[in-house]
Amino acid sequence: MPGLYLLCLLVSAGGLILLDARFRLAFWATPGRSAAAVGAGLVFFLAWDAVGIATGVFVKGDSPLLVGLDLAPHLPVEEPVFLAFLCYLALLVHAAVQRRLTARASAED
Repeated sequence: MPGLYLLCLLVSAGGLILLDARFRLAFWATPGRSAAAVGAGLVFFLAWDAVGIATGVFVKGDSPLLVGLDLAPHLPVEEPVFLAFLCYLALLVHAAVQRRLTARASAED
């Protein structure tokens, strides 16, 4: 089923957005810094992919779950969506852990 992987990524990202909105972890707390962090991570990982593709380490496999559109050779449209999802997830986990550690330290005082 073409597009299933992209759909799963978008649904999962929607879940992250709901968690972020509910607990005000990243974009709802500091939208500019959050966008910069996700954007920097996305640029870094896309550069990493470009180097991997140029050296022949990364190749696009055949999967019926992909949409079939490539942004560049061996770079499916799902890749930047996945990388942005990964960066956003890491940002939310970091913010949640920081909040928990701060709350624990305050409770001990």
